[in-house]
Order: sequence, then C-alpha cells, then structure tokens
Amino acid sequence: MPDTPGRSGRGIRIKVLLVDDHQVVRRGLRTFLEVQDDIEVVGEASDGEEGIDRAEELRPDVILMDIKMPGTDGIEALRRLRTLANPARVLIVTSFTEQRTVVPALRAGAAGYVYKDIDPDALAAAIRSVHAGHVLLQPEVAGALLAEEGPAPSSGRGGNLTDREREVLHHIADGRSNREIARALVLSEKTVKTHVSNILMKLDVADRTQAALWAVRHGIAQ
Repeated sequence: MPDTPGRSGRGIRIKVLLVDDHQVVRRGLRTFLEVQDDIEVVGEASDGEEGIDRAEELRPDVILMDIKMPGTDGIEALRRLRTLANPARVLIVTSFTEQRTVVPALRAGAAGYVYKDIDPDALAAAIRSVHAGHVLLQPEVAGALLAEEGPAPSSGRGGNLTDREREVLHHIADGRSNREIARALVLSEKTVKTHVSNILMKLDVADRTQAALWAVRHGIAQ
C-alpha cells in the first residue's frame, strides 16, 4: 500500500486554480480549501479557455477542473494544457459518474477525478495526493481504459526497459509518488525522476496514468 499523503511541509503551500462555470461551485470549493493551512486558491476561471489563460499566467500546482463547461470544456482544456507543457496537475471535479465521461478526461491527461459532493477533508487529501505525484484512478475506470485499448500485444515497447525501470514502473502503477519510490528503492528523487522520464519515453506514453495502464496490461502490476 502506498503511503497516505499528508500535509505539505511547513511553509509550503499548494497553489490551486479553480475552473468551473458555476460560481456557486467555485465559491464552495474556495470555502472548503481556504481553511487548509497548506493550500492556497490563487485564482478562478469560468470556462476552459479562461482556465488555460489563468493556468499559464498563475502557474498553479493543481487545477480543479470541471468537465462540462460552455465553449472550451474540461477535456479540450486538458489537451491544450498538455500541448503548452503546463506542469499543473489536473484533478477533475465532476458531477458525472459515467465512465464514458470520465475516461476521456483521464486520456487527455487528468491525474484523477473526484465528485462534487466529496467531503471537504477528502478533497484536500486528493489535492495533496495528486500534487505528490499520485494518480487517483478507481478500478472500474481503469478497467474501462484497458478495455478500450484491447488485449495487450505479445511484444511491444516495454522490451527495452531496464530491470530498474521495471521496478519503478511497478511502483508507478501502485500509485506511488517519486518520493515514495525513492524511499522504497533507496534512490534519490532525482534518480527516480530520470527513470520515470525514460519510462515514458520508451513506452511512448504521455504521463504516469498511461504508464500505469501499460504496466497492468502487460502484467507488470495488478
């Protein structure tokens, strides 16, 4: 089991951007988060286009993003942020429970998702979790993502992974952050970060979520 993410270190505040077309939702999220001593809401946006602009301007650590918004929706905003190489981790906050709604957001680069009726403490924990590098992926959604890809080929891109990279990939699939992987393998975080970059390049995937799914499909992890 991966360690449970705790509050950020003393003096460190996680910068959060809220992107939702309903002002009452943004106000509620802000109210939840302003009582957290390690989370700072640095801005708001009412649609995906404004969210992209604000993300580029404010460079938040985590973006709370709705999926369904007028104009540029959350999925298109995610794709654009990836194109811009914006480093923010995106946590989808949605009222939609259907896999067909959530799965495209994860494919577009979201680090996970929560529902809008989430308990405030659980929301804060989710923000800390994705900020630490975790992927918040429920089993049924992981299954839907795997089903869309079809059966794993008998050979593929992972053949040139080193033994150490396979170890790191296994931990990624378990939802561990770079810090937790470093601790488990007795490596520096910088070394783990290099391994992660090499894994993504060798597997030709864009993010940790896709790497974790690849690991499950090919029997490296459950």
